[in-house]
Amino acid sequence: MSRHTASLPPGYFDARYAADPDPWNFAGSPYERDKYAATLAALPRPRYAAALEIGCSIGVLTAALGSRCDALLGLDVAEAALAQARQRCRDLSHIRLLRAQVPGEWPDGTFDLILLSEVVYYLDAADVARLAGRVRASLRPGGDVVLVHWTGETHYPLTGDEAADLFIRETRDVLAVDRQVREAEYRLDVLRSRAPA
Repeated sequence: MSRHTASLPPGYFDARYAADPDPWNFAGSPYERDKYAATLAALPRPRYAAALEIGCSIGVLTAALGSRCDALLGLDVAEAALAQARQRCRDLSHIRLLRAQVPGEWPDGTFDLILLSEVVYYLDAADVARLAGRVRASLRPGGDVVLVHWTGETHYPLTGDEAADLFIRETRDVLAVDRQVREAEYRLDVLRSRAPA
């Protein structure tokens, strides 16, 4: 399988959602359901004041994560995905959903939780470094960062392991690895700010 060498453009995701409104079966897959449950269980704190979810897609995990946050901002590059996420989260007024292509576009504000689930491997190494800089600048002292990535074969610029390991290296001066979980098909990394809250 040949791999992309540059960060995937918005058109890649637009085409996926045009062909299938849930191209990765986020709403129905047992893999996704179990991974979402493990992600929520791995969060170090029971509640967060302000959370940022990069790559919220159709909002399945977003809606569940919202129960743990006073305010949650979800970003995605695909407007078709965001339309579904807005519908799914329509009764959750503390959740905002915006279109943005990271790392070039980034929201204002600071966050005590930043979630990067199945997203970093769509970026090339240079953009992972830029993403790490964005996260470092917007994570509150004492904040948490959670990475979750599929570890099987992909045609993305990076594998799940490469993406997670590179992000961890790029942020090691401000983030410490709190725990790592490896399942048959994915890895989950919890990073915590070295600065006290």
